[in-house]
Amino acid sequence: MQTELALTDMVIRLGAAVALAAVIGLERQLKNRPAGLRTHMLVALGSAAFLLVGLEILMATAEGDPSARIDPTRIVEGVIGGIGFLGAGSIIQSRGSVHGITTGAAIWIAGAIGVACATGNLILAALVTLLALIIVLVMGLLEREMTDDPRPASDGSSRDEGTRRSPEN
Repeated sequence: MQTELALTDMVIRLGAAVALAAVIGLERQLKNRPAGLRTHMLVALGSAAFLLVGLEILMATAEGDPSARIDPTRIVEGVIGGIGFLGAGSIIQSRGSVHGITTGAAIWIAGAIGVACATGNLILAALVTLLALIIVLVMGLLEREMTDDPRPASDGSSRDEGTRRSPEN
């Protein structure tokens, strides 16, 4: 059994996590959302790094004492919890409206992208990124059309004062 991950594999996995999360982060940045390019990149990088450390420990202990093995799924649970905390911090309630739910979800997705990249599943990470972009861009346009929102797609301004609907950011 392999006892460590090659440096080139680590660089590829971390680089893919950062690059794919940057795509989602850029979309959030261009819409002037609270968590943008750097935040999404850092979340994916951190997620990938935590899981890579866990995989390295798992590989290092594989040939040693079997009781010393770790469960990488516990690392994923910790990453999910930490990202949930960040996402919750991006959600704001004011004047009966809730803002930042989509940004919180995008942060969560950035973490999933990082975990997928760390496991070497770059195809899954790319598909998640593509689907997230479709959801945020295309569904955002459809949502605005269905609710007669006068705001342009790239405008970060808020809805009319009289609106009580809770828009997603």
